[in-house]
Amino acid sequence: MPFIPHTADEVREMLALIGAQNIDELFSEIPLELRLRESGKLPPALTEMEVGRLMQERALQDSQPLCFIGAGAYEHHIPAAVWEIAARGEFYSAYTPYQAEASQGTLQLLYEFQTMMASLTGMDVSNASLYDGASALAEAVLMAVRVNHKSKSRRVLMPMTVHPVYRQVVRTIVHNQGIELVELPYCTECGNTVPDSLHRFADEDFAALIIPQPNFFGILEEVDLLTDWAYANGILAIGLVNPTALALLSPPDEWGGQGVDIACGEGQPFGAPLSSGGPYFGFLCCRESHVRQMPGRIIGRTTDTDGKAGYTLTLQAREQHIRRSRATSNICTNQGLMTTAATIYMALLGPAGLEQVAACCHAATRKLVENLGAIEGVEMQFDRPFFHEVVLVLDVPVQPLLDRLAQQQLLAGYHLGADYPELGNALLVCCTETKSDDDLQQFITLLSEAMADLRRSRC
Repeated sequence: MPFIPHTADEVREMLALIGAQNIDELFSEIPLELRLRESGKLPPALTEMEVGRLMQERALQDSQPLCFIGAGAYEHHIPAAVWEIAARGEFYSAYTPYQAEASQGTLQLLYEFQTMMASLTGMDVSNASLYDGASALAEAVLMAVRVNHKSKSRRVLMPMTVHPVYRQVVRTIVHNQGIELVELPYCTECGNTVPDSLHRFADEDFAALIIPQPNFFGILEEVDLLTDWAYANGILAIGLVNPTALALLSPPDEWGGQGVDIACGEGQPFGAPLSSGGPYFGFLCCRESHVRQMPGRIIGRTTDTDGKAGYTLTLQAREQHIRRSRATSNICTNQGLMTTAATIYMALLGPAGLEQVAACCHAATRKLVENLGAIEGVEMQFDRPFFHEVVLVLDVPVQPLLDRLAQQQLLAGYHLGADYPELGNALLVCCTETKSDDDLQQFITLLSEAMADLRRSRC
């Protein structure tokens, strides 16, 4: 929407009409100590042409480095058709489809998204998306506590192998509702949650167990054993999954003897670019028996009086639609545009294409790992099956190394020191199908040279 400034006369006229002496009077309810006394050091006003040039210059400062960072945000190839279609006016400007008669296209697309996600996860039903993967996990925890009537503790087992940011977000959202998150340690040699370590919790009351697959380190968890343990102890299982990995790995519905109750995750790998940090979207799927406790919206398909297919908002268990005391969540809207891109992405690639992407990601990571052996001072931290991320332990400090490589247009990975100090100089590295053999060789060469330089500088 274009910005249309008001003239001084128009401002005076509006203030006179509402009986205010000045604009400050409009904010009289805000305590003085909370008001900003100065507007800051704003630069002088610019013309439209000058603003356009300034923004172009700022945009050019955004370089395109070679990226080997994963940690929950992944660089995948996005076919040009995805955003060519998603950016059409019918999708690009669409908002919440409250009026079904005027929103059949949007509703059908969301219905197709739900169908695809339910098929991918093996679950019975999917909602029409959430804000992001972290808040989707928080909603899954809240949902599990509501669903598990056998548990009275409001306690949830949270492995330390879950993304650190996800753990922080979940704790922020649920702790004021009296839900306790009990962290599960991981094996520092294998990088996974050891199923035998759960035996000490066998006699305790828990509502749910979160099972990441793959986990934050890229390691594949023993999901069958973890899921079976949960059900043997009357605990609901929540699968936190990477959707790309599901093209190769067993879907959450097939974990153990019964499958999980809820599956959730981040949908960014499906058609959403990194975009300097967002926006992304979360997905959440569950068993049909739990559907009335699912947050967000569910789109349904029916037929009209002429026998034609029609789509509508079927379940909307949020506070804008039903009594607040009975709402499952206060989530306001879904990430519709990102969901649109994901639906187009999945439709274009199909099952075979998704499997090929996942296989290429894993193959590229394996190739990188094989070449890392040629670099002095680099070791693999964990010796277990992985997907497309691995943890490296270096003989030099990680942050100075990353800073040096960033100056050479290489984002070499995610520093684990702040989140997992017990791992020492640990670096999380990710490969996707976008990395060529030349990219891998450049990574190896620059990493080796930078590490050698850091060693010399310490002498």
